[in-house]
Parts: sequence; C-alpha cells; structure tokens
Amino acid sequence: MKTIIYLFTLLLALSLGACSSSDEPQGTGSAPGAETAAETEAMASAPASMDSSARLADVLAAQPEERQARYAYRHPQETLEFFGIEPGMTVVEVLPGRGWYSPILVSYLGSEGHLVGADYPLDMWSNFSFADEAFIEKRRAWVETWPADAAEWRGDDGASAEATRIGEFPENLAGTADAVLFIRALHNLNRFENVGDYRTEALRDTMMLLKPGGVVGVVQHQAPEERGLEWADGSRGYLNKGAVIAFFEAAGFELVAESDVNANSRDVPGAEDIVWRLPPSLNTSKDNPDLRAQYEEIGESNRMTLLFRKPA
Repeated sequence: MKTIIYLFTLLLALSLGACSSSDEPQGTGSAPGAETAAETEAMASAPASMDSSARLADVLAAQPEERQARYAYRHPQETLEFFGIEPGMTVVEVLPGRGWYSPILVSYLGSEGHLVGADYPLDMWSNFSFADEAFIEKRRAWVETWPADAAEWRGDDGASAEATRIGEFPENLAGTADAVLFIRALHNLNRFENVGDYRTEALRDTMMLLKPGGVVGVVQHQAPEERGLEWADGSRGYLNKGAVIAFFEAAGFELVAESDVNANSRDVPGAEDIVWRLPPSLNTSKDNPDLRAQYEEIGESNRMTLLFRKPA
C-alpha cells in the first residue's frame, strides 16, 4: 500500500509539472530531502527485500547437488519467502536432524541470526518400532552433537545455533523467536498425541517461544480431502489440512495465509499407501524397478503450506 501511495504521489507530481509553464525549471516546489515519511519508508524497504531474496538465491545456489535436486519439489526460495524469513531472525526449526533446511537456514540467517534446533521429546522416540536402545542413546546425545553439525554449515557469515527438545526449552528463549518452522514434522506429533499429548505440548511451546506477532510456518504431507481423520492421523505421514488449521487455531494462533507452492496433484495415495513410498524414501519399491519408476514419476508428496501468527 505504501508503495502504491508513493507511486501515486510521484505520478501526481509529474502531472503537475507537465501542466506548468515551459519556462519553469523542473524540480521546483519541494526542497531536496522533503519526501513524505511514506515515500521514504517505501524507498528504504524495497532494496532490503531485494537484498534478502538475492542472498537466499546465492545460499541455495551454493548447496550440494543432492540438496539442489530436491528444489523442484520443495521450492525453498518460495517457501521461506512465503513464511517471511529474513536474515537476522531467530528461527526455531522442529525436527531438523542433520536437516534438509538447516544448512540453508544457518547460511541464510547470517551472523546476526540464530537457529534453534528442536528435537521431539526423548520419550516420544520410544514409540517408533525402529527405536532400539542404540537409537535412543543417539537421540539422547543429539542436543550436544547437533550444534557441532550446524557449525560445519556456518561458514564466515552464518547464524549461531543451539539445540534443545520440545518440552525442555530454556526460559531465556521465551518470547525470542521470530518464527517457528514445522517442515514435515507434525505428523508424528499428531500420531502419538493420544500417548503423551505431544502435539499439544509442541504448540504450547511454540506459543511460548514466539514474540508477539511471530509466525509459524508449516509444510506438511496433505491427505486427500476424502480421507477421514482416522486414516490421516499421521501414521501414514499424511494429515488433513482442515485438522491442522483447527489444531493451531485451538492453540491460539491465527491463520494468515496458505499457499499451493508445494502442492503435487499427482500424489493420490490409496487406502493402504504411506507417504514414504514416494521420493526420496521410496521405501516400498526397493525391489520393484517398475513400481519405483512410477513413484519417481509422481515425485514428492502433495504438501500443504500454511502460515500462522501469534497474536500481537
């Protein structure tokens, strides 16, 4: 709107100049530096936004080829810009692991930024069938080891980083986050909600972490509308979009916007399908080249992309 006001003012000035005497020097009337506040803010803000976009493009171009191969499905430039992520922010990323987005964020947020990696609660991991004792011990050590991983991505101008767990955020982080990102991380929290209120705890922590007006970015495998909530409980990787919106609104967040940037209409799962049949996992077709080719043709999952805000 401010940009529109500025353009309208500029056009009006040009129009008045055209109607004046041809003997009158151009540029008379306002002293240099007498622009309105709206004009000044519009002119100052545009280059910053362009600089952020260019920085993000440079960061993405510098990523390894295997990460760049996923851009066609994950659209990191468009996704992070939709969420309003900017250099210098404090961002919490839920379930980063060695992460796909984490190296991008560490580089993009810059030396004034801060990335907080937030793992699932430790006791939640025991609900997974693959979680043997060695795995649990590795998750236990994750809070200590992940910042070292992040340091490898930092370079000369990257963000600082720390790690913690849902349910264990230190008090000094309360009200400090500009954004919390749930990127393909909500389904397991919902899957085990009835076991330990993990989804409820995660959203409560999110509200606590965010500054007033801070945002939550969600990218999540989206169930077909005709699938019921029981099918889309997270155990197959998929969630119902209406249910996700209801979760956040019940927790006190406002839905700001939604985008189809990560949508994929080719992903139409059958009643017995799981999301991990698709790339990059391809878990169900390792011994079936023809089926594998079909899933590769579909590409990665259909994903909702939602933006919520903590009330100011």
